[in-house]
Amino acid sequence: MDGLRFAFGTLTVFPARITRWDRDAARAGMLCAPLAGLVVGLCAAALGGAFLALGSGPLLAAVVSTAVPAVLTRGLHLDGLADTADGLGSAKPAEDALRIMKQSDVGPFGVIVLLLVLLAQVAALFELYGESWAHGAAGTALAATVARLALTHASRHGVPAARPEGLGAIVAATVPVRSATLATAVVLVLCAVTGLLFSPYDAVHNVLAAGAAMGAAALLLRRCLRRFGGVTGDVFGAVEESAATVALVALALG
Repeated sequence: MDGLRFAFGTLTVFPARITRWDRDAARAGMLCAPLAGLVVGLCAAALGGAFLALGSGPLLAAVVSTAVPAVLTRGLHLDGLADTADGLGSAKPAEDALRIMKQSDVGPFGVIVLLLVLLAQVAALFELYGESWAHGAAGTALAATVARLALTHASRHGVPAARPEGLGAIVAATVPVRSATLATAVVLVLCAVTGLLFSPYDAVHNVLAAGAAMGAAALLLRRCLRRFGGVTGDVFGAVEESAATVALVALALG
């Protein structure tokens, strides 16, 4: 329960009172992160389906489904994405880049990346909802779940924190590699089973999309580790949004 409270209390707006703020709770919370993502994805899919049922068309349903995760996370991950883009794009030493990321304003790199990511998510969901509500709903839930699985991997052993304070410091290097691997296997099985509801091809497609998302998140994480010397809360947001976007785009392709 401490892990569930930590996951939902830090990654969503749901009223989950965090009773423990230590590394043991953080480890359990990061292992529960995909579950929090699944709940967020199901909420987004439900509202998108409701708009379709009201005759809105796939484009508006896609916009709504993109907006729901932002609302349910207080825009935390999008803010982290923008800050990380500004830090990476600054071409300054790690200490200066981290200082830029802590500033409350958003620079040009952040604005451009935010715009492109949101457009990509809406466009991909438009294609999925254009096929059917079921495809759009499944894609929305899958992307949100896999995106939070990327946070589990960003918290694994061997990934240091860039700062001694903040969310990045409390969760960094808390998750054993074996536990992260087991969580990945569970999520991939869930993706395959969801795809089988449509066809064997969709099962393979879902797994490949999840793999592409995790690969993109790993590349971004590696870049941030080299650039900043570790992870921060902003890096977690960037990793999550990148994984979600790549998952949706991969699902829309083919």
